[in-house]
Amino acid sequence: MADETEIVNYLFKRLYQLGIRSVHGVPGDFNLVALDYLDPAGLNWVGNCSELNAGYAADGYARINGISALITTFGVGELSAVPAIAGSYSERVSIVHIVGVPSTKTEKHGLPIHHTFADGDYSAFKNISKTISQACITLDDAKIAGKEIDRVLRALPVDMVLSKTPAQGLDNPIDLTVPRNDLDTETEAVEAIKKALYGSSNAIILVGVGAMQYRVLKEVQEFIDLSQLPVFLTPMVRAPKKPQEQSINTDLRVNSALYGQEKLMLHVETSVHSQFRGVYNGDASGPEIQQAIQSADLVVFIGPLNTDFNSGGFTSYTKTKNTIEFQSNFTKVGYATYLDVGMKLVLPRILDSIDVRKIQHPQTNITKVEKPIDVEAKITEPSDQEVTQQWFWGHIGDWLQEGDVVVAETGTSSFGIMDTRFPKGVTAITQILWGSIGFSVGACQGATLAIAESERPTRRVILFVGDGSFQLTGNEISTMIRHGLKPIIVVLNNDGYTTERKIHGPEMSYNDIQPWKYRKFLKAFGARKGEYKNYVVRTQSECYGLFNKGNEFSKANVIQATS
Repeated sequence: MADETEIVNYLFKRLYQLGIRSVHGVPGDFNLVALDYLDPAGLNWVGNCSELNAGYAADGYARINGISALITTFGVGELSAVPAIAGSYSERVSIVHIVGVPSTKTEKHGLPIHHTFADGDYSAFKNISKTISQACITLDDAKIAGKEIDRVLRALPVDMVLSKTPAQGLDNPIDLTVPRNDLDTETEAVEAIKKALYGSSNAIILVGVGAMQYRVLKEVQEFIDLSQLPVFLTPMVRAPKKPQEQSINTDLRVNSALYGQEKLMLHVETSVHSQFRGVYNGDASGPEIQQAIQSADLVVFIGPLNTDFNSGGFTSYTKTKNTIEFQSNFTKVGYATYLDVGMKLVLPRILDSIDVRKIQHPQTNITKVEKPIDVEAKITEPSDQEVTQQWFWGHIGDWLQEGDVVVAETGTSSFGIMDTRFPKGVTAITQILWGSIGFSVGACQGATLAIAESERPTRRVILFVGDGSFQLTGNEISTMIRHGLKPIIVVLNNDGYTTERKIHGPEMSYNDIQPWKYRKFLKAFGARKGEYKNYVVRTQSECYGLFNKGNEFSKANVIQATS
């Protein structure tokens, strides 16, 4: 390798080494030169309808691929992406946000150029990004640019794009060593955990989203297999990514909480197989699940995150004295806290030293929770009754196939899909914590692209989105058409903002939307005849017929359905 290379080339080659193959974004005058270097680095330029859509798409791509990249221009472009980047940061999704900014000379002299406030301050937008980024840096020193890229990726001044930086770093993988726990404290914690496990007669395992974020699903699976204890999940765990073979370095994950989202991901519900008992969401859970959690004399809680939607409105409850809690940087056993003992390293020690013969299994019979289909709604004969939310979500799981990727929009879709039972290997993408409406359409594009680039390109991607949310970002279907992506898109005709109506103002005009001719969209966006199919269903029998597994609808097509 040459002694020096262009900064932009170094940057893009690092992205390629991290497993990124496509880069989302919108071109702008301050990033155009940099975009010329994507193709030589082996990267595909997606090109989205807006920076907001690009951010959502990068989020969906990262949830499948493990990491993604987004390129915008200074000011107007990067600010348009802020809601999407903030959502990724909130939900610990790994996105590298690269911003093309004015030249160092322009900034030095404070010139009042376009995309600024004409006040000479070029730091305003970067300061905004700092609050929603794990790390943020401007590359304005060619001598150390390579090292800075390896530490953090964020902004690239237009005159620094072609500046030379030492290239030798590209020959070496980025160090991803996890800092060791304090050995004495870790040993004390392990002994306390084993004592609690051996002394329990009715223990259960509760897996939180931290198990995904902090890359311990493999260890969690081994612990489940070893202990054979009943397992429950919290709602946010239903968003894992596909299995991959190697992890990626966390130091290059910029506009996210970088300490999570590795590529070595297992589907939790599939992994826990026979030990899986259900999803615990506080008072929103079924009575049998609530009873199982409340009657346990020990809850092994791995990676809890007590947000409102993830805890049944803060009604999830475990007794501190009866809980072992694993987090990224501490472990709690009852009332004792062991600081700097993170789950990534303490779990393997537990696996190596535990005596499974001393673990007692629950005395109560916690049966496996079956999918919650309302008895009155269950089909015996196809009905001509109108499709309802309860009926739809109670039956959609029967149509899903092994390996599907399900994208559920914030609102009726994300809540409805929560209790839908998935076949083996189904990956769910939702945005339970951030909850930005419109997220799912862009995320669907990104996820579909990541699947197309993966080792299993035939996996179906299915989007469930309400009509209100669709109207925010529906133009991203244009990008899907341009790249030949064919997800299955189900638009639920809720006639407005149904979730908001349930919260407040069911009859108020601010929850109304203008009805669109959704079936005209594909043609209007340039899809050619034969490249897509449209369907409309209004009754249970029509829906049942369309979603029958023997129907051609089981294949990947762009569709529109109403309910």
